[in-house]
Amino acid sequence: MFCKNCGKEMNDNQAICLNCGVKTGEGKAFCENCGNALPENAAVCLNCGVAVNNAPVVDPSIQKSKLVAGLLGIFLGSIGVHNFYLGYTGKAVAQLLISILTCGAGAAVTGIWGVIEGIMLLCGKIDKDGKGNPLKD
Repeated sequence: MFCKNCGKEMNDNQAICLNCGVKTGEGKAFCENCGNALPENAAVCLNCGVAVNNAPVVDPSIQKSKLVAGLLGIFLGSIGVHNFYLGYTGKAVAQLLISILTCGAGAAVTGIWGVIEGIMLLCGKIDKDGKGNPLKD
């Protein structure tokens, strides 16, 4: 196996490249199979013929819906439901605690916060969940 960022040979058990420090599988300048440099946006390595996969594969069953997240943000954003749904637990707990600990007075602030995030979700400004997976339309 070769580093996709710098092209140096790597052990199959390495989590990062010891030469450049990039996580295994990240980068798109070199072929992971043979280590040769790849042309920009190459679909196949011209040296060894192996298909180049520069986009991370995302299991569709774990992708969250942009529409659901946006609507949750608009209607239940004051208690952070949309952030719990997307996996942004820290932000969600903050919104929930602000609403609860202020006996509802802070809910106006977190409600506006939720509406803004809901609109950003629906417009595509927020396009990844808490684990970095892209949201589906």
